[in-house]
Amino acid sequence: MKTVLKYYKPYKFYIVFILLFLFGQAMCELTLPAYMSDIINFGIVKGDMAYIWRVGLIMAGISAATVLFAVGGGFLAAQTAAKSSRDVRAALFHRITNFSAAELEEFSTASLITRSTNDVQMVQQATVMILRLACFAPLMGIGAVIRALNTSVSLSWTVGIALLAILCIMGAAFFLVLPKFKVLQKKLDRLNLIMKERLSGSLVIRAFTTEKAEEKRFDEANLDLTKLNLFVNKAMSFMMPALMFVMNAVSILIIWAGAHLIEAQRLMIGDMLAYLQYAMHVIMSFLFITMMFIMIPRAAVSAQRIGQVLEMKPTVLDPDDPQTPANEQGLVVFRNVSFAYPDAEEKTLQDISFTAQPGKTTAIIGGTGSGKSTLINLIPRFYDVTEGEILLDGIDIRAMTQHQLREQIGYIPQKGMLFSGTIASNLRYGMENAGQEEMTEAAETAQALDFINEKEHGFDEEVAQGGVNVSGGQKQRLSIARALVKKPNIYIFDDSFSALDFRTDKALRSALKEKVGDSTIIIVAQRINTIMDADQILVLDEGRMAGKGTHEELMKNCDVYKEIALSQLSEEELERGRK
Repeated sequence: MKTVLKYYKPYKFYIVFILLFLFGQAMCELTLPAYMSDIINFGIVKGDMAYIWRVGLIMAGISAATVLFAVGGGFLAAQTAAKSSRDVRAALFHRITNFSAAELEEFSTASLITRSTNDVQMVQQATVMILRLACFAPLMGIGAVIRALNTSVSLSWTVGIALLAILCIMGAAFFLVLPKFKVLQKKLDRLNLIMKERLSGSLVIRAFTTEKAEEKRFDEANLDLTKLNLFVNKAMSFMMPALMFVMNAVSILIIWAGAHLIEAQRLMIGDMLAYLQYAMHVIMSFLFITMMFIMIPRAAVSAQRIGQVLEMKPTVLDPDDPQTPANEQGLVVFRNVSFAYPDAEEKTLQDISFTAQPGKTTAIIGGTGSGKSTLINLIPRFYDVTEGEILLDGIDIRAMTQHQLREQIGYIPQKGMLFSGTIASNLRYGMENAGQEEMTEAAETAQALDFINEKEHGFDEEVAQGGVNVSGGQKQRLSIARALVKKPNIYIFDDSFSALDFRTDKALRSALKEKVGDSTIIIVAQRINTIMDADQILVLDEGRMAGKGTHEELMKNCDVYKEIALSQLSEEELERGRK
């Protein structure tokens, strides 16, 4: 909660003015019943029209001031809530963007979306409610009680009965409803998660004809959320009529008791009507407080969930005194590197040492779960090593800023990711000022120029969100072209050739060797023919280095590599492929 509250500090002057407006509104509304009582007692009863007009004009002026105070307070409250929520959303986006992979695993994607949208919206609504009612309702309630007692002590017991009834209703509502709010947000997270999986995995779901099972899973989550919402809404819908019943019953009670006092000439009719107005103000104040305390716990849950994200400390941090390589070449050195995922019992990588030199290709191969992708994710510091060190041009990468490190890296993930926009905007993602010639050269090297030219608008062809309007192979080639446009010192290919046919794969690797041969190239691959020509091949087996060398050397002295190679190609094919 404290983490979220700090985003309201820039608007403290707004809050001061809101309080002033609310104080003015309360004073005006509390003054009107007294003037109404005077009009009845001294104007209407005595037939003094001049007095009625004079006091009536004063009441009209007070009513106009009440409207102005209410509008001013409401406007500033809305401004404060909207702007502070904007700041919270920006802070969430910035924090999530700077999360390493370890922090992202703490929250599901669906939960982060809910926290950034629904939870922020809930806090914004509660902010408006609190700013409008947190001070106004107590001021109005206390002021109305004081005015009511000054008007008629004999009727004070009616307000006491009303407050007792309201407190009982509020207590019952809090006991039933408040514990459900936290559960409600979790069920919403669950529904969002299922919806996200259903949309992102629609093709797999159709391929396995599991639409009915997914519909059943969604219906169960939707029904759970609906039942809880219905329970909360029913409780809330019961409370408001109950409170209105109390208000109307107290009105009747005041009129009945007041009539007896008037008959006994112990109370004037104007004072009774003024007391009735004050009593209604007291009850309405408690209604406002009830609404506020219903909103606050739910908003508190949302604020707590937002705070969990904002308070999450990134594990990958920039150093206080960053170092800069004297000569940026792209020389990558692993020295006795070990890595374990957070809360993991065993290490994923153990004692890995190798050197990836500029102008040479280093390939990494191994079985599923051997740690290939984990190893290359350590280079751009998606994770930090647990033991050992990774050097870039002689400097530990932890001694460099993340921006400086990643500026030297062109990273192509296994699953090509494109952003909504155009082909050109995607290629310029790594270098905003890239010209047409640079994009054309990168696309040609990535074997993407042919299909780009076939598009109606060429480089200006629209790309849908996630690149769903291009094939998997085209998506991978555009991802490679995007990295080439950046012209980094280091290229990291995380099994980025898997969706390419053998012919395109070979042409692409030949073009890469010709165009970016001076850079450090690190390739993770599953296919032997992709890495046979590499200057150095690393073989991983259960997180350990099982072999290191050229294709010929590993075929002779590394059983793991030989087994992988022979499982894909025959000895004759291996020999022909090498030639």
